[in-house]
Amino acid sequence: MENFKLDNRQKKLLLKIARDAIKNTVLGTISGNPGIDDPLLNKECGAFVTIHNHGSLRGCIGNIIGRSPLWKTVRDMAVEASTGDPRFPPVSSDELDEIDIEISVLSPLWKAGSIDEIETGKHGIFIKKGFYQGLLLPQVATENNFDRKSFLEHTCLKAGLERNCYKDTNCEIYIFTAEVFGEKD
Repeated sequence: MENFKLDNRQKKLLLKIARDAIKNTVLGTISGNPGIDDPLLNKECGAFVTIHNHGSLRGCIGNIIGRSPLWKTVRDMAVEASTGDPRFPPVSSDELDEIDIEISVLSPLWKAGSIDEIETGKHGIFIKKGFYQGLLLPQVATENNFDRKSFLEHTCLKAGLERNCYKDTNCEIYIFTAEVFGEKD
């Protein structure tokens, strides 16, 4: 991600793709392929789309690892965040003017050698133990004033594991960075 920096035009285009995808899904309309020829937006990388309604979380879905061009990942995750987050009902047409969108473009994950590597606000955490796994984006630590320990604990809980599972030698801890931007920026 060091060399992966989106400019304002690219960010605005990704936000437009996300908003159009949500709108078309909610309204049941069809949109065409946006025909993206930007090399950076066609790079395979993971991304999350977060939807807020009046400051409250309304949906968040993403792919940790890029398996398709970034713009397609953003489009697909926008649809999933608006209709497929099991914590919320699908976004309704009445909400379209009330929601705002945030996109997090993820770096590749790397296995932490020690929890001391984790910098809250800079790194996101992905914890895996057996069949259980959980991820929290870097901004979650900042938004909730988490220190490193509480960030790790909340990631364990998100994975459906015990709060202190990160201390277990069978627990794998991965970290990543994200370029985060939204309609409110």
